Amino acid sequence: MDQQSCISNFLRQAGCKESMRYSACSWEPGWNLKFIRAGKTLCTVYPRNGYFTVLAVIGKKEKERVERLLPNMTPRIQTLYTQTREGNGQRWLMVDIESRDAVYEDVMRLIHIRNTKK
Repeated sequence: MDQQSCISNFLRQAGCKESMRYSACSWEPGWNLKFIRAGKTLCTVYPRNGYFTVLAVIGKKEKERVERLLPNMTPRIQTLYTQTREGNGQRWLMVDIESRDAVYEDVMRLIHIRNTKK
């Protein structure tokens, strides 16, 4: 899908490495594409039929910046963030991307926050 290649290009320009992996994890088994920079996974992309899902982890370091921007994000991302339970100081947001719309742009902002130092 074109959006997946857009994410790939963005993350490559940010100095990330791609790693295609098969996960037997009971939560989300199957093939995925991890984008890693300086030993940290910035996001994981799960290919689907006609769309893809991005796992964006919001950790302790990103939480404050994300929560400052949250009121300016789409209602879908706002709801997903508030309804996702925090565990070990992290929220794991699974976002379906079907087109290059405002939700896509919000996910890119979340990835950018994770990619930059505070």
